[in-house]
Order: sequence, then structure tokens, then C-alpha cells
Amino acid sequence: MYNTSITRWAVNDVPWGLSVNAAHNVLVTCPRVRKIKEFSSHGDLLQELTLPDDVVWPWHAIQTRSGQFIVSHGGGDDPVHRVCMISADGRHIVHSHGGQRGSDTGQYTVPCHLAVDDNEFVFVADSGNRRVTFLSPTLEYVRQVVSHDQLKGAPWSLYLDTRQRLLYVAVNESGTGSVAVYSV
Repeated sequence: MYNTSITRWAVNDVPWGLSVNAAHNVLVTCPRVRKIKEFSSHGDLLQELTLPDDVVWPWHAIQTRSGQFIVSHGGGDDPVHRVCMISADGRHIVHSHGGQRGSDTGQYTVPCHLAVDDNEFVFVADSGNRRVTFLSPTLEYVRQVVSHDQLKGAPWSLYLDTRQRLLYVAVNESGTGSVAVYSV
């Protein structure tokens, strides 16, 4: 039987993206204040990183084995929509993919969620363009994994099952939704 007790801790900002790093700590992305907050699994605040000024409206962050952060950012009418690799101290952009909002290869419109495989290749849910993009560990474009034509709505969340090589995509379809599963 599962323990059904609930533990809660204050984030003191509006949380959006969640991930768990190699140390089993919880990373909470807070878009309004441009921060990544790292909590222990018991809710103790371990560190709080303020992202560089040109990282606006961060949706999701994942920490790599080397300690750097992969962050997707850009919402609504923000001029920049991209995925960045941020230094471990949160101060510098090391690599990036994207830029001006758009639908061409190399552009995003609301890159809202990420998944990273064991080799640190990155999957990006590009909600506004209804697609999933695949990037190298240095954030160079590799290919489109899921096209606009394959989705009936906007992808909002990803989960990569590295063992079975399946990518689960949560899709919002105008008030209803579905989960699409792709072999990768």
C-alpha cells in the first residue's frame, strides 16, 4: 500500500516547471521572477538561481550531470523564444537554440517543456508550433521528432522513458486532451 500522507512546502513564488536532478532534489522553475529554486525532497531550499536578464519567462529547467541547466523560455509576445544551456551558477548562457519567435527551423513559439535522454540530447515541446524538436547536447538542431501534422493540439508536457525509448507527449486539444506516445 502507498503512503498517502501529503507534504507541502512554500515556494514563495508561482511555480511552473518541475524536474528532479541527479541528487534527487526538486528543481522548481518560477517564470515571473526568472528563477530556478532547488529544494531537497523534504522541502528545504538549497539554492535559488536568478537567471540572466535575457532569459524571459522560463517555463522549465533540467539540470545536466555536469551541473549546468537547460532552460526553455519565452511566452506570449516575448521577443525571444529559445532553449538555453545556463552555467551551473546560473549567470551565463553557455549554448542556446532559437531566438526570435517564429515557426521556421531554429525558431520556437512557447517552448514550454523539456525532456533529456541519458546522452543529454534534448527534446523540446514547442507548444505554439505544435511540434517536438530534438537537439544535441550542445543545443544544435538535429531534427523534428514530432511534426505539426502528427499532433491535433499543442504539446505542453513531455516525459521520456529512456529504458523503453518512448516519448510521452501531453497534448491540449482545445479544452480536451490526450497523451501521444512516440518511439524515439
